[in-house]
Amino acid sequence: MRVWIDADACPKAAKDQVVKFALKRRFQVVLVAGQAQVKPAFACVRLVVVPSGPDAADDYLVEHAAPGELVICSDIPLADRLIKKGVAVLDPRGREFDERNMGERLAVRNLLSDLRDQGQMGGGQAPYGERERQAFANALDRILTRLRLSPAQGPALS
Repeated sequence: MRVWIDADACPKAAKDQVVKFALKRRFQVVLVAGQAQVKPAFACVRLVVVPSGPDAADDYLVEHAAPGELVICSDIPLADRLIKKGVAVLDPRGREFDERNMGERLAVRNLLSDLRDQGQMGGGQAPYGERERQAFANALDRILTRLRLSPAQGPALS
């Protein structure tokens, strides 16, 4: 099994948590980024730097992540593309994307984007703190366990 990370936008604490799980549970982590990143010095972690360009990292993730694998990302349109492909998706704050909540998430994202474009609201997400880190760790544990128990999974680390 592999866990993919949209590395440009993922908080370091979430990336570190995934690597910690990978070392314990023996799976591969693939960091996909549009710019150079510091790669943790573990054999189970690979860094892929894609050519710069709009959605280059997103396109790489959609092309290479397979059903039964997990992608960590906060990009809602990317999550929608991955879910349609059968890939599990979790945001770094511990919220799982799935077919049941995808329509609502896309609608809220579009509404907020329109409001920001019109100058009716500003800002972004709250800081990534202990509460978010813990919610992410709990959701990551739950999803990894579910994926491991899925009959479609092959060997843990290749």
